[in-house]
Amino acid sequence: MGRFHRHDDGTVHSHDHDHGHGHGDHSGYQTAGQRIDVLEAIFSENDVLAAQNREMFADNGVRALNVMSSPGSGKTAVLSATLDELAGELAVGIIEGDIATDLDAARLAGRGAQISLLNTDNGFGGECHLDAPMVHRALTGLDLTVLDLVIIENVGNLVCPAEFDVGEHAKAMVYSLTEGEDKPLKYPVMFRAVDVVLLNKIDLAPYLDADVATYTDRIRQVNPGATVLPVSAKTGEGMAQWFSWLRRFSGA
Repeated sequence: MGRFHRHDDGTVHSHDHDHGHGHGDHSGYQTAGQRIDVLEAIFSENDVLAAQNREMFADNGVRALNVMSSPGSGKTAVLSATLDELAGELAVGIIEGDIATDLDAARLAGRGAQISLLNTDNGFGGECHLDAPMVHRALTGLDLTVLDLVIIENVGNLVCPAEFDVGEHAKAMVYSLTEGEDKPLKYPVMFRAVDVVLLNKIDLAPYLDADVATYTDRIRQVNPGATVLPVSAKTGEGMAQWFSWLRRFSGA
């Protein structure tokens, strides 16, 4: 089975090793070509809907932020603290992406934001990312006319979410100290795609024998231009920097 990846220039490549070896039999290459055509069609449709999403945001004066991470990084904890901080200051809408359940949406409820839940479970395990058509549907659950900011909480995954434009104006990721300092090097596509990295759970550094500076250096090896913010959503350490970044991003 081949693997596909869309590069920064938009091209789709197949890394397919199921080649046919019979004389004159090139069916393996034809199959790979057909799969590339399908992937290109999917990405093309996605980009059309992403442009429409971006136009909807522009028409309503809304800024949109796509927040990504691996599972367990503390992304929802960061967003909970963010909503508490911005309540009464910015009108925020959340698109909550999860494969299944409304657990994270429930954690964010009652904090002054509109919430549109988006489950990707299709009966076959669920999608590992949000794409522009999904976000387009979820936007019907938000009243954009009264919002300043839409935060899209993507499905927890360090690979797929980074490859899909959903119409956002910027990408952020939450990267936990508990994930290990090697993740920027092992998953460069995600780290390379984002504008800001929240290095979360720094309160655990003494217990993990972790060096925050090393984590930051690894991020900068992959993405020298990213804003790196060491934070703890639990203790509040460093979160003021994140709130300031988000206010500037939102034009507040």
